[in-house]
Amino acid sequence: MTTAPSPVTLDDVRAAAARLKGVAHRTPVLRSRTLDALVGAETLLKCENFQRMGAFKFRGAYNAISRLTPEQLARGVAAYSSGNHAQAVALAARELGTSAVIVMPEDAPASKQAATAAYGAEIVTYDRYTGDRVAIAEALAAERGLTVIPPYEHPHIIAGQGTAALELIEEAGELDALIAPVGGGGLIAGSATVLKGLRAGVRVIGVEPEAGDDTKRSLEAGRRVSVPVPRTIADGQALHTPGELTFSLNRHLVDEIVLVSDDEIRVAMRFAFERLKIVVEPSGATPLAALLSGRVTGLPRRVGVIISGGNIDTERFARLCAGGEPEAEE
Repeated sequence: MTTAPSPVTLDDVRAAAARLKGVAHRTPVLRSRTLDALVGAETLLKCENFQRMGAFKFRGAYNAISRLTPEQLARGVAAYSSGNHAQAVALAARELGTSAVIVMPEDAPASKQAATAAYGAEIVTYDRYTGDRVAIAEALAAERGLTVIPPYEHPHIIAGQGTAALELIEEAGELDALIAPVGGGGLIAGSATVLKGLRAGVRVIGVEPEAGDDTKRSLEAGRRVSVPVPRTIADGQALHTPGELTFSLNRHLVDEIVLVSDDEIRVAMRFAFERLKIVVEPSGATPLAALLSGRVTGLPRRVGVIISGGNIDTERFARLCAGGEPEAEE
């Protein structure tokens, strides 16, 4: 019996790293003795909040757009995103000399919409609770001859996202486990491809907000499961169904998914600010929340943690840290 080759391999991630060299930031890996003592493990935080445009998404967007033909670049690209992929595509498009049209929910954080526009993209808004962002983006692409750059459903996107984990291993050495946030599943799919490709026994743990547990339910069911559109402060993880491609990878590569509450995310954001001296957006704080709340049990000795982003304005950061409600419910 033969096994079909994986659509994303360790070599693909290494090729993406070569494309990103000198373009993407090689983000820092932070250590905290206080955090280590609290969780009982050696933790190594890969801080993608220091990446260009403030999140890991730049890696995948640039890797994908840089592979387009001159004809495709001349026509431009389209994307759909609640914020970080939007900014990533806008910036990557600008860097590569092409144009971008981004479909964003009308309730996306204002700071993320403003940053996307500042990178030169055209923004088209929709209602995330009633509209179909994929259909809107595809219709625009068909009308204007654009190439759609999806947020996670593409091998080049996944390979690009995996370069964060590759850098972490190169700097920190061998890990016993990796914890990463899960939205559409591209970051953890790319990360797991790296970790399992280098050492099969590494434990890969994804973290979702309680209100958006679509990947956890899907892995337990053995098929993609949809949930109502989540209302959570973790706007970057407010998805209702895992990607088809990402799920096909994660069902074989991810060992478990743990859930965190909005209150636990707030605690993690405050901890990162007060003890680590870094600003982390809600979605980026979910792995830290899982550690601090004890949601991950049986931690091994060395644990890598991907802090996926830091795109949040000061007003919302202060409001959430003070216990404020998700923006979608205001």
